[in-house]
Amino acid sequence: MVTSRFTRPKGSDGESSPNLYVANCGPAVGLSFDKIESVFSTFGNMRGVYPADESGTRVIVSYLEESSAQAALKALSGHPCKDLGGRVLHIRYSILRPASQVQVNDSVPVYLVASDLKIPGIYLVHDFITSKEEEKLLAAVDNRPWKRLAKRRVQHYGYEFLYETRNVDTKQYLGELPSFVLPILEKISSFPNFVAAGYDTLDQLTVNEYPHGAGLSPHIDTHSAFEGLIFSLSLAGPCIMEFRRYSQGTWLPPLTTSNDVTEEDNDHCSNFTRRIIFLPPRSMLLLSGEARYAWHHYIPHHKVDMVGDNIIRRNSRRVSFTFRKVRAGPCCCDYPQYCDSQR
Repeated sequence: MVTSRFTRPKGSDGESSPNLYVANCGPAVGLSFDKIESVFSTFGNMRGVYPADESGTRVIVSYLEESSAQAALKALSGHPCKDLGGRVLHIRYSILRPASQVQVNDSVPVYLVASDLKIPGIYLVHDFITSKEEEKLLAAVDNRPWKRLAKRRVQHYGYEFLYETRNVDTKQYLGELPSFVLPILEKISSFPNFVAAGYDTLDQLTVNEYPHGAGLSPHIDTHSAFEGLIFSLSLAGPCIMEFRRYSQGTWLPPLTTSNDVTEEDNDHCSNFTRRIIFLPPRSMLLLSGEARYAWHHYIPHHKVDMVGDNIIRRNSRRVSFTFRKVRAGPCCCDYPQYCDSQR
């Protein structure tokens, strides 16, 4: 869900602001942001035009000066605007939401494309599956038993991931991956990285269900547990994922946390490099090479995420399917400072 950084001021509609909430106006009614800006800019210098919500029929027009907003409201509100298709605009003042109501990602930009992260080995494929395929996958896991952790629910297939040791017991084979993920495995097998790695198949799947606001502590999937490709499919809701490279090698939460720690617990080490990407529903994330072996990945415990000029409100649930291949021997990667096999 997309909402604006702006909201209606408390008190009367007469409370002035350099920002205007404009209804009956937007892409869904055939008016581009550029067209809207060209009309409203005649009243003064603008910061820009932003979506007010996800409807596409309401926008925020933001000026540098209050007087410009006042002039635009007086001239355009409640009157047909011939330059905007003759539509009658409904306008009121708007203000920025207080910082306490908006989770802002500090000063780190949120990228939409993996290549912009400048981290070797990260790939993100949007719309990897269709909405109907998403519905079938969610229905399939909801018909199976969940295991409850502190802040989320999980299912394991192939091999169970043991959170106490952050590893798998290769002697405890749970059987082949379920038939409902076979179409996903077939799509994954066409990845050039998959072919180059010489994989025949993936044999471990963890399904995570995150309730509204729940996240995941910074971690690197244990080197000795899994091979070099990790595929994660996002379903049902969006989130941001942060990548961190710690200068001293690693950051580890307490072993008993099941990767469920609080926001305050995971920033005691400030000496790290950060990158953030937005993961929309139905997207497939691949971690390989440096991204898999040397960068911690982390989902902040947010109820809303700031992405560009929009606030993305997380859904009531987000479900991820993480596919991996269990490692048969020790890891011999090129990142010994992060590798449990080489320490």
